[in-house]
Amino acid sequence: MMDRSARLRAYHDATRTATYGFLMALPLLAAYEVLIRVVNRDAVQPVRISAEVWMKWVMPRLGDGGALVAALVVVGIGTAVFIAERKKQIPLRPGYALWVVAESAVYAVVLALVVSDLTQRLMAAGQSFEPGLLPGLVLSIGAGLYEELLFRVVLVGALFLLLNRLVPEFGKVGTYAIAAVAGALVFSAVHYVGALGDAFELGSFLYRALFGLALNVVFLVRGFGVAAWTHALYDVMVITGAL
Repeated sequence: MMDRSARLRAYHDATRTATYGFLMALPLLAAYEVLIRVVNRDAVQPVRISAEVWMKWVMPRLGDGGALVAALVVVGIGTAVFIAERKKQIPLRPGYALWVVAESAVYAVVLALVVSDLTQRLMAAGQSFEPGLLPGLVLSIGAGLYEELLFRVVLVGALFLLLNRLVPEFGKVGTYAIAAVAGALVFSAVHYVGALGDAFELGSFLYRALFGLALNVVFLVRGFGVAAWTHALYDVMVITGAL
């Protein structure tokens, strides 16, 4: 039988893989795709996550079924990754999912306290949300999934690969640090773009940039699954007044 440190190491190694990133994303995807339809059923102005809209740019070309097709594509890619990693014999333990949620909740609280404190010290400003409870909860779930997928996996991952090729002398640590900072700035900036964007305020921009940078660290150290749940739970805590 493994001792405690060995069990923790096994949990850490397994849950930072793409396999657990995919498995932990599934409940977020299912909850968001179902609840967003409930929220928008009779809405005059439907609500959506900007990152989701950008990732589903093909929807107008696919008609009413575009959102479903886009979601199925995401699931299909995740399934392919899951199957490809089975040769690594990653243990599939349901209990790990509960630990990921609990771990993510701790990170959400810690990041909220640290980022809020830093922002208030620098700008005397923080983050605020006013979408209403149910739409806010749905958008929180969507942000955890789609924003982490777009800004952590796609954007930061692409920046890392590009910089690593163009300036290999920086090394992997330096390259990721640059990609993480650049990705955090982009993550913050896009919240003010387009019809769904907020009015620009330096304090909220800084807050989001610091939060994005913190999520980049979580993503690097603990993988996509933990980063997605940390983001989603943080937003849920803000919406419900827990933070």
